[in-house]
Amino acid sequence: MSNQVKEFNAYRSKMNEKLLADNNKIIKRIFNLDTNAYAAGALDVKTKELLGLVASAVLRCDDCVKYHLESSYNEGVSKEEVMETLGIATLVGGTIVVPHLRRAYEYWEELEKQEG
Repeated sequence: MSNQVKEFNAYRSKMNEKLLADNNKIIKRIFNLDTNAYAAGALDVKTKELLGLVASAVLRCDDCVKYHLESSYNEGVSKEEVMETLGIATLVGGTIVVPHLRRAYEYWEELEKQEG
């Protein structure tokens, strides 16, 4: 696993643990809702993760983009599917999304390095 991927996951895990340990009912419910929203239902997990990726890119949340890229990668999404998805996000979000597109592409490359 690349350093960038390891660092992101370590930080995310550490801070999520701290947030959840604070025992805030609203935050816990939001985390739970998020987990359940991406579970298989009428739409499969892969489709939901790609939808999350579009929304995250349009909203310009790099952490969210990384999260959905990694989840998509783990669901077996191809680079072509990711790039088509990010193309839709850039179309919807406009050129302000391009910097996030660049970082998403870079992060996807880091995920692909795990294979080698």
